Amino acid sequence: MTLGQKQELFARYLPRLIDEAHRQGFDVRLKELLRGEQQALWNSKHCGVCNTVSRGHDLADHDFKPIGIAESLHCLGLAIDLVLFRDGRPLWASDRYKALGEWWERLDPACAWGGRFNDAGHFSIQHGGKK
Repeated sequence: MTLGQKQELFARYLPRLIDEAHRQGFDVRLKELLRGEQQALWNSKHCGVCNTVSRGHDLADHDFKPIGIAESLHCLGLAIDLVLFRDGRPLWASDRYKALGEWWERLDPACAWGGRFNDAGHFSIQHGGKK
């Protein structure tokens, strides 16, 4: 399948994902769909815990955990980050996303849920070995 075909598949499945989130009782906010290359590179060099750049992170009291990767599927239009809400409050715990993530994975073998790699709000179509 070409990149364009995968982008079309993602666009076809995205409304279903949002509808399913609503069916499961969540309100949804779209956090990030298309990420520029400069933003992706910045994310790969900054810690998601303390926002310190990687080369100056050696004095931190925790391991470096990049915000994202430089070659993100967001740059290709194959991923979105969602924030689920209930009663006006954001839900950040991975377990709150699990049923929706598993539903997404069952939709198509190409669908990947970020809860499998510590990014519960991430929903994507696999491409080039990335999820």
